[in-house]
Amino acid sequence: MMTGHFAGLPLDHPLIMGIVNVTPDSFSDGGETFDHKLAIERGFKQIQEGADIIDVGGESTRPGSVPISQEEEIKRVLPVVKALAKEGFVVSIDTRRSNVMRKALDSGAKIINDISALTQDACSLKIAAASEASVVLMHMKGRPYSMANNAEYVNVVKEVNEYLGSRILACLSAGIEKHRICIDPGIGFAKSPKHNFQILDNLSEFLQHSCPVMVGVSRKFGLHKASDHRLKESISLALKAVQNGISILRVHDVPETRRALNGLIAERNDMKQKFY
Repeated sequence: MMTGHFAGLPLDHPLIMGIVNVTPDSFSDGGETFDHKLAIERGFKQIQEGADIIDVGGESTRPGSVPISQEEEIKRVLPVVKALAKEGFVVSIDTRRSNVMRKALDSGAKIINDISALTQDACSLKIAAASEASVVLMHMKGRPYSMANNAEYVNVVKEVNEYLGSRILACLSAGIEKHRICIDPGIGFAKSPKHNFQILDNLSEFLQHSCPVMVGVSRKFGLHKASDHRLKESISLALKAVQNGISILRVHDVPETRRALNGLIAERNDMKQKFY
């Protein structure tokens, strides 16, 4: 586990990023919080259940998803970001568009979570650098609607890791300080099941950049089950990721993940007391 801080939050324990999708078509929870009131209530509830960060997204990025207009994305997310940030919560904006980033930051968001690692919009790096926001840089090949066709690698761990390293350097060159940067290998984004497990088995490789690492395994495994019945797989892989050194888990099931993490932390503390 890393030390230091990310978006003002200490990294001496795993952080939970709760997901609030203000969308009608996200892969797991599409439509559940499409209404602003329901989305805001979900954010409040997740904080009460143990989330450290609330990640607000207005555009589905599931495989095959269709892009929406910038105006529609802003209309979806801004009231939710404003309401949650007003309460002092650490809010992340999940977007690939610089204007959405800017408006969300002006409304109180503290983190930009961009699945394109600040590459899709030419102004994103500039917006992020000019702010004090932290950024999450994720690996993905292609665009959400076509990424399933791009899941080809010679060495997925090496290639994803080198790409994220190059994006860190791009951010540093643009004036984004290292302590503001988190990386995400992009489980499920232009990756086959085999690629996903290769990354999860080698998460320690991504620690070489001395940046916190985030993963989103929530509801992406156990595909023979309905999306809201994949908790066992989600928790098991989340704990494995934490044991391999990652700092942030992006999840749908906040209370269950918090209980599992608390159990893991208690177990570690017991082991320390036995041996020291």
